[in-house]
This record gives sequence, structure tokens and C-alpha cells, in this order.
Amino acid sequence: MVSPSGGRRAVDVHAHAMPLPLLARLADRGLADLDGVPDGVVRLDPRVSGVGPWAPLPLARSQYDVAVRMSEMDGAGVDRHAVSLPPFLFASTSDDEGFVADVVRPGNDELAVYVADAPDRLLGLGSVPLGFPGAADEARRCLDELGLAGIAIGSRGGGRDLDDPVNGELWSLLAERETFVFLHPSGVPDPKRVGDWYMPQLVGYPAETAIAIARMVFSGTLERHPINLCLAHGGGCLPALRGRMDMGWERKEVAHTTPLPPSAYADRLYYDTAVFNTTLLRRLVEDVGAGHVMMGTDHPFELADFTPVQTVEALELDEAATRAILWDNAAPLLGLPMDVSAPS
Repeated sequence: MVSPSGGRRAVDVHAHAMPLPLLARLADRGLADLDGVPDGVVRLDPRVSGVGPWAPLPLARSQYDVAVRMSEMDGAGVDRHAVSLPPFLFASTSDDEGFVADVVRPGNDELAVYVADAPDRLLGLGSVPLGFPGAADEARRCLDELGLAGIAIGSRGGGRDLDDPVNGELWSLLAERETFVFLHPSGVPDPKRVGDWYMPQLVGYPAETAIAIARMVFSGTLERHPINLCLAHGGGCLPALRGRMDMGWERKEVAHTTPLPPSAYADRLYYDTAVFNTTLLRRLVEDVGAGHVMMGTDHPFELADFTPVQTVEALELDEAATRAILWDNAAPLLGLPMDVSAPS
């Protein structure tokens, strides 16, 4: 396959899909309103979405039409999408284990069907009932039975944080199998304070990611389970907090919980490029190294990077670093070959 990016291959690790058969399943249960689909809108029961009751959620056609996605990928110069369901299909705020499983499991089934329509371009990242004992079993099903390439998680689930012991079996499995794991925030720290001006996405999500990962660090979760974890939105606020977290680890006994300082665990993680500012992206690369940054866009939402290859090329890194971010960092974790092409 000739790369649409003009020589360098590019894989987007942060792309979403909402297959219509899944939405239809939810509608049959009274959990979705599909009347707005022709206008690019879907409404979900808040037990599924975790947001306001029946709030209008954007539904671009490529969320369910593979042919449209292929066209958009070609236009953006992207070879592969690692596709996950968006966080408002995680049922992450529900404390009903059966309900969550009945949302997540068919979601994975339909995602597997969706990516199978273009197996040379699409890979699926399955969801799990995070915060419940069945999370590891569903991850195994995604990887072994459905043939998905990795796992996507939210920032909490079942009313529990990621460091809750109930998730231990999941982290053990993902670490043992060296699975690619993509974390997308699935809530905000204080909904009342960020309810205006689209702030849940603009400000709440980045803060949520930092809190979720800080808990994984200070609890020792990442010490015990070195998972291949990539954070959406460039890790949100986390990169800017590494110095402060290290200071607390050094000076406060209650925060000195791990053999290594917090930044050592943050530096093991991966971060996508969806920060929407060249200066900030360059700083992220300087902070964590080009070997820990992966191209990610948030396709096909409005708050996405529509020119991701150009975003990386604008950093003017050397060829090896550019190719690492565009392809080589993610490829082995997703079961893809390394890029042996040369830029034209």
C-alpha cells in the first residue's frame, strides 16, 4: 500500500467510532434516541453517556460509515486508525455491573464488525467494564475472540478510580500480555464548575487525566503493573505537574509511596499529539522524548486535529523522531510492521 502521507506511514491511535448497529441496540432498549442521526446527532440515556440527560452528542457520518472514514483518512494522510468507542459509550458513571456489561459487550461486538470492513486500515481497541470484577474477562474476549488490537479505558468506572484493587486483575493481564492500552478521560473532576462554555472537554478532560494517572502513580499501581499506556490529549495536565509531584514525593512522607519519583512512571507512558499547539507539542516531546509520543487526533469530532501529519512535521524533528511519532512507536504495540519506507 502506498502511504497517503507521501512516503511516511502514519497511524492515528486516537480515533473513534459509533457503529449504527450498536446505537440501534441501545435504542431498542430505550437507551438511545436516533431521530437526529440524519442531522449528525445522537442522544443517549445518561446511564450510558455519563453526561446530561439526553444531551445531543455529535455523530459524524464516519463514526458509522467506513467508506467515509477511509476518504477522510486519505485526505489527512493517515494509513491506519486504532479505533475506540468514545467515552460516552463506556457507561462509566453507572454502578450497576450488569448494566455496564450489557453496554460494553455489544459495543465490542459491533466495533469488531466495523473494523473488519477495512482490515488493512482499521484496528479496534475494545472497552471493558472498568471498576468491576469482569473487566479482565472482557479484555481477554476482546483480544482473543474478537481479534481487537488493544484496549481503551476511561479514567474511572463503577464509581471507582483506576487504582482501586478491583482493577488489579485487569492491569496484571494487560501488563503480562504487553497490550496497547489507550486512556481517554470519561468524566470531569467537578461537573458543576466546568458545566459552561464547553469546559468539560476543554478543561475538565485534561484535569481528569492528570488526577487519574496521579492516583495510579502514588498508589503504586504503575509500579506493580507496567502497562503500555497511552494518554489522550497529550496527557492533559499531567506533563506540567511532574515537577510538583516529584517535589511532594521528596518532601512529604505521605506522598513518598514508590521506589522511584512520580516522573519516572510518567516518563514510561505514551502521550498522543492532540494538544493543538506546536509549542506545547514540542515541549511535550522535549519532556518525555520522541519515543513516547504517538500521533493522535480525536477523529472525527469537532475538537480534532484535521492535519495530524503536518502537525508532527511542523516540529521539524529529525527523520527518525518524526517517523517514531507517526508510526514506529505505536506499530509494534498494535501488531503492525515497522516503517521501512523512505519519505518522498
